[in-house]
Amino acid sequence: MINDFLQYIQYEKNYSSHTVLSYRNDLTQLADYIESTYGRFLPAEITRDDLRNWMMQLTESGYSARSIARKFSTLKSFWHFLLLRDLVTTNPTLKILLPKTKKPLPMFFKHREIVQVLDTTFVPDDFKRIRNLLIIELFYMTGIRLSELIAIQDADIDTVRCEVKVTGKRNKQRVLPLDTGIGERIERYRSLRDQVVEATPQAFFVRSNGKKMYPKLVYTIVHSIMSQVSTLPKISPHVLRHSFATALLNNGADINALKELLGHSSLAATQVYTHTGFGELYTIYKQAHPRAK
Repeated sequence: MINDFLQYIQYEKNYSSHTVLSYRNDLTQLADYIESTYGRFLPAEITRDDLRNWMMQLTESGYSARSIARKFSTLKSFWHFLLLRDLVTTNPTLKILLPKTKKPLPMFFKHREIVQVLDTTFVPDDFKRIRNLLIIELFYMTGIRLSELIAIQDADIDTVRCEVKVTGKRNKQRVLPLDTGIGERIERYRSLRDQVVEATPQAFFVRSNGKKMYPKLVYTIVHSIMSQVSTLPKISPHVLRHSFATALLNNGADINALKELLGHSSLAATQVYTHTGFGELYTIYKQAHPRAK
């Protein structure tokens, strides 16, 4: 049954090989536990208590709540498949309470750290330096994802209308506003780029050879620049996305508007930033209110 399920998710559901391997390991681990307890692995005979006992054993073995929740997700998919194929009549994964997982709050750069990087009095007409600073600024000013930045085409940025068209997950497009200041720096970059690159490229951000950027290069650029002003344990393009969201919420932005700007499909994904935003506001309150000191 396990092999049938794995073939189903690989060939019919088109899951990645990494996900298939992960599901295989989870189900093999459960099968080993059931066999060592009852002598055989028959999904139709497995009860809710059997699954609870297995998860309790995982907890005692040192597995985190997040890991157990992921394994349980595998079990839910497995029994859903068995029910579809009429291989079982009951679903023991129903009504099982999982251990609570703590979601880490998103890290973000302070606004003054961004300012320290971008508000330099003089930046020489160096193609890479101008490009790299513009990458930082565009991340912070729009909150776009790494994949979205790399995918931006030259025609997607309109400095007259002050907007950029972004293609997000599932090829969903959204138009984001730009301020006039960054528009001037975009045109400066374009001018330098067209001097360095022989033919005008389709991609907006390119390397010196005219080829488009790739994720590791953009990550390295962000890490190299922002590590000069920040001591965060993680420095990445996604932290700049978090910084964009936190800055907007701290300055009174509506969470539904932020959802649209970030390209989230549901409000739940955006709400994590409200905790970070409140923490920042609480710090300001403690520092500013005379009775709070």
